[in-house]
Amino acid sequence: MAIEVIAPLLAAATRWRLAGHEHVPREGGVLLAGNHLSLADPIAVTLFTQTAGRVPRFFAMAELWKIPVVRRVMASGRHIPVHRGKASALHAFRDGVAAVREGECVVVFPEGGLTDRPDGWPTKGKTGLARMALTTGAPVVPVACWGTHELLPEGRWLPRVWRRPPLHVVAGPAVDLSDLVCERPSATQLREATERIMTSITDLLVEVRGRTPPAEAMGA
Repeated sequence: MAIEVIAPLLAAATRWRLAGHEHVPREGGVLLAGNHLSLADPIAVTLFTQTAGRVPRFFAMAELWKIPVVRRVMASGRHIPVHRGKASALHAFRDGVAAVREGECVVVFPEGGLTDRPDGWPTKGKTGLARMALTTGAPVVPVACWGTHELLPEGRWLPRVWRRPPLHVVAGPAVDLSDLVCERPSATQLREATERIMTSITDLLVEVRGRTPPAEAMGA
């Protein structure tokens, strides 16, 4: 659906800038970690990963599986439902680990939601992605999205296609977490891994945006 329907529409309505495909392994389990600006981010990352030769799997709110048409899309894409509550979050974590170990490309937005910073820089990351990475030893490839918030601002359901905003999706080298990988990472190891991941994402955004973020945003 993303390639056959959405991609041609977005190609006509926006100006794409995709880079860093060489950093995404063509096979084997991998985690893609991206910043989160807009509900259009999953579509943008899907198109990027498809052009990199991979089919992405996303974590998504379990409520989406209750919507008739969306439910079929989510199920056919083998995406991972996340229910509310600690026990359900653990179940989603286990599903994510299983997918990575089966050689899937799993996309995670470590902020856990849209950034609440008005300047668009990432907020503090949650440790779920780090736990999956350290538990599985899978590479974490940082991905920066920019421009999706211009196409589909928060709170809107219809894209602003008449502006033809430039959309950037850029991947960087895998984050070096080799010294932290273990079966049962400590809270300190998880926090350190998360900070490295968020710093890598922010550094990519610096390149894309051509500006330096405030000190409090670096390594958020």
